[in-house]
Amino acid sequence: MYRIRGTEFRESRKWRALAVMAGVLVAFPLLLGRLFYLQIVSAKELARLAERQQQRLILVQSRRGSIYDRRMKELAVSVRSYSLFGRPREVENSKQVSSRLHRVLGLAEPEIRKKLQDEKNFVWIKRQMDPDEARQVQSLGATGLGFIPEDRRLYPRGQLAGQVLGFVGVDGHGLEGVEFQFDQFLRGKAKKELVQRDALGRLLADPVNEGPEASYDLVLNLDEVIQFIAEKELRAKVMETGARGGAALLMNPLTGEILAMAQMPPLNPNQFRGPGRLWRNRVISDSYEPGSTFKVVVIAAALEEGLVTPQSRFFGENGEISIAGKTIRDHEKYGWLSVEQIVAQSSNVGAIKVAQKLDRTKLYEYIRRFGFGRKTGVDLPGEASGLVRPVSEWSEVSLGAVAIGQEISVTPLQMVRAVAAIANGGILLPPYVVREMQRDGEGRTAARPPAGLRILSEKTSRQMVSMLRNVVREGTGRQAAVEGFEVAGKTGTAQKFDPEMGSYSHSQFVASFVGFVPAERPLLVGLVIIDEPKGDYWGGSVAAPVFGKIAAQVLRYLRVSSPLAVLHRVDDSPGGQVSHEERDQEGSQGG
Repeated sequence: MYRIRGTEFRESRKWRALAVMAGVLVAFPLLLGRLFYLQIVSAKELARLAERQQQRLILVQSRRGSIYDRRMKELAVSVRSYSLFGRPREVENSKQVSSRLHRVLGLAEPEIRKKLQDEKNFVWIKRQMDPDEARQVQSLGATGLGFIPEDRRLYPRGQLAGQVLGFVGVDGHGLEGVEFQFDQFLRGKAKKELVQRDALGRLLADPVNEGPEASYDLVLNLDEVIQFIAEKELRAKVMETGARGGAALLMNPLTGEILAMAQMPPLNPNQFRGPGRLWRNRVISDSYEPGSTFKVVVIAAALEEGLVTPQSRFFGENGEISIAGKTIRDHEKYGWLSVEQIVAQSSNVGAIKVAQKLDRTKLYEYIRRFGFGRKTGVDLPGEASGLVRPVSEWSEVSLGAVAIGQEISVTPLQMVRAVAAIANGGILLPPYVVREMQRDGEGRTAARPPAGLRILSEKTSRQMVSMLRNVVREGTGRQAAVEGFEVAGKTGTAQKFDPEMGSYSHSQFVASFVGFVPAERPLLVGLVIIDEPKGDYWGGSVAAPVFGKIAAQVLRYLRVSSPLAVLHRVDDSPGGQVSHEERDQEGSQGG
């Protein structure tokens, strides 16, 4: 029995070995065929699939272009920052890591923990950290955390020209101001980059640049020093008077270049996550009733039509006139006044009588000719058109009201542009902020605005300049005077309309002064507005001094010592601009 069983066992083992060998002989050709198929027949396709899993082509935005003032001083730049992300599945102790990140980053610990316990493969923890923060996070040695380099926008001058510059969101898109208007040029085009990753999709190496297209740098017409002067003096007056706010705008009347655009309260674009009302550039987006500054349009229209001369006389009605049952008063009881005196003393009665010679249709025509009621086309977002009602909607009182700057609303930029046309000989010019765009060190002139439009004769312009100069010499604008220079301008004191009362307020005013200097060959035209000053509210005593202080410091900064120096410095060619070479030789220290 034993022998039989041993023989049977050996026979069984023999057959099992033969079966295994047969299996191997059958499988080997199959494996060989499979290897041949994978390594020879499908090699290229499998290599392509492997590469696709290990590499990824991504779009990365090129570094955002810088913004400079007219003297190439940096107003906005991009700096390298790091954005922290997490892969929740790889974080070993989310509670401990959250606590440590809270101490380093200052973020709420529950918020961090919620992100790290998320079921997603990828979560942002903090965007655009500075290098010091990134180093502190890296020193924690926590798994499941990583960094992606990103550019962060920095405004080295803080709140200087904040509303003009605007700001950039964390996604790199411009959201307000120049940053928004020229976003496509500042951002450039996205570049393709090839990145290596492992089976879990993690980046293994730095991106490989595939040749990005550079973005543009912008050079503005703004002058950093002039902007600083305007903001400093405006801020001082707003604080002194307890005003609600204010604005100051300076422009070259011969070219339309905007040299400064200031407003209070200001905006710091480095910290734009504040009240949205501060984002708005009120110099171009808000309208106001201009009050007596609008009389320059009425007088210029009557002169241009040949209906009056500077010496024409009108009776002042002892400071009171009635139109359609409504009484309009002067601040003084005037008798006979010449047109020149009407302007100098800002007589409401006199201005209304001049407007009556024009009639409503002709006055409306000149209002539109001066550019009111439509956008100037400035290269900034959010510009308003103001409000000019058609003559068909005017009441019996409207002619008199419009003549003194009521029942009409304008933007500060529109007002400056209109007075610039008087200052430069009668040409209405389009204002603009961007001087040029540059890329890779090569300059490219930005699209210039169209040529100006003549709206007044040179004779009318000269007559208006003479009368506006007299406003500062002996009229309501005496406090706008600048020692050594002739200043021309007009004061304005406008009552604000109270919707609740349905009438004009007796306690809320807008004080303003608009003017230019030097009067004969102006370098600057500007407007100062103080909104709802407390106590004294007259344009001549509140806004005019601010214009005078700004103008004096700017002229000193430009090293213009006298009107004679201006005549030598200003070119006689069309536009009459000071050359870049001359400006480069000027000083850089403001008052």
